[in-house]
Amino acid sequence: MKVAVLGATGLVGRTFVKLLEGHPWFRVEKLVASERSAGKKYGELVEDAPEEFKDYVVASLTEFLEDPEVDLVFNALPASISRDVEEKLAKEIPVFTNARAHRYDEDVPILVPEVNKEHLELIKVQKEKRDWKGFIVTNPNCSTAILTVSLAALRSFGIKKVRVATMQAISGAGFSGLSAYAIHDNVIPFISGEEWKIENESRKILGTLRDDKIEFADFDISAIATRVPVIHGHTEAVFVELENPDVEEIRRAFEEFDPLKDLDLPSYEKPIVYTEVPQPRLHRDRGKGLTVTVGRLEEISGGVKYVVLGHNLVRGAAGGSVLNAELAYRLGYL
Repeated sequence: MKVAVLGATGLVGRTFVKLLEGHPWFRVEKLVASERSAGKKYGELVEDAPEEFKDYVVASLTEFLEDPEVDLVFNALPASISRDVEEKLAKEIPVFTNARAHRYDEDVPILVPEVNKEHLELIKVQKEKRDWKGFIVTNPNCSTAILTVSLAALRSFGIKKVRVATMQAISGAGFSGLSAYAIHDNVIPFISGEEWKIENESRKILGTLRDDKIEFADFDISAIATRVPVIHGHTEAVFVELENPDVEEIRRAFEEFDPLKDLDLPSYEKPIVYTEVPQPRLHRDRGKGLTVTVGRLEEISGGVKYVVLGHNLVRGAAGGSVLNAELAYRLGYL
């Protein structure tokens, strides 16, 4: 399938491009960026561009929208411009997006393949409701993606309440999101909008598809989001109240959680690996960035606490979106 990457020069866009190099199903045909980047070779704009794409001439978004000529779009554009762009493209072309613009639409899934692949059925609802040939599939906020992989392994224990404190890498704020002076020697216990996203996206992702709608999971969840001086890799301290807490069974559930292993997806990696002390510098690149690391599992009153860590640009962004598209392809939605 011929694909385009929108926002190809940003942090998430660059990650998309790297992950798609040599992909057996998806062939990058177009790299799209801002007007100031248009007409330049990708290798001139991105020093560590994969060899395969260095000589690609970058197209402007305006130019691309006039004549897309691809089968599939990966979107890494800012949320502020994504809604209109995605809806225009989805009339004809499937869009897999990292932007939040459509995450909360009733007929649009927030997809984490290991967690809620059945939500892809909303594609049929979306097409019929909006009279589109294409569709939109979103992936979640980066911290939510990492958290929900771990929570999915606990569903059979009856999740009642979740409390989570995130320690998020600076790359989650983009190239210009934080000054070095602001984050160096510092922890910033506030990220605008982040806590709301974690709390609401998690319940949608872990919800149940019924009568063409998602019934949000009914557990209680509250988050505190912090920014820490780590380049890549979000770490989260999680406290979960459960109906049936059993630490040894829960540890086994983490280690055995592997719902996509038989689908033969090109980007597949084991979703969870248990390590007693997860650390971003040591473990963020596990499974090419798609594997989350769980550790520090201990019993607390009525539940468990643990730490989960994942690569925010891969599992939490571009890699999750590529995996979403692979799952949709394998299950016949593309």
